[in-house]
Amino acid sequence: MKKNIVPVARERKMREEDFIVSKTDTKGRITYANRVFMAFAGYDEAGLLGVQHNVIRHPDMPRGVFKQMWETLQAGHEFFGYVKNLASDGSFYWTFANVTPTHGPHGETIGYFSVRRKPSADALARIEPLYMAMRRREDEVGPRDAVTASRRMLDEFWQSGHESYDHFVLSL
Repeated sequence: MKKNIVPVARERKMREEDFIVSKTDTKGRITYANRVFMAFAGYDEAGLLGVQHNVIRHPDMPRGVFKQMWETLQAGHEFFGYVKNLASDGSFYWTFANVTPTHGPHGETIGYFSVRRKPSADALARIEPLYMAMRRREDEVGPRDAVTASRRMLDEFWQSGHESYDHFVLSL
């Protein structure tokens, strides 16, 4: 696995028929990756299995979005969100993600299942400026307060016209 990947301004666009699928354990380590995921991320199966899913986290992604995701999942609910991912060659690709908890025989969470598809251009036109503002806020307040400040900004944004984060994301 490559370390210290330098992002480049080269986008890989998903097609309508592309579905990126992965599974993780409760710690976020990848336990399954489909071929579409491997192709977009630029890793083979051996390079992904057992690795933290955040290996594909693009530095443009606000930490507050991931905080929202983990809070939603830990509450036992599914998460929907727009995510910019980093491929092993430094290129990026946007997805519309649906992440759901996977439950064991006694109802306990044993992992997470994620399906990502091509996001709409209209949704990205609305979400990208918000994400850029959230990242600026994270940089302004510094690493210690970045997640809290970014998450607060996300809350303020969706509360300005939507009844919930899910309603906001699904309305895009």
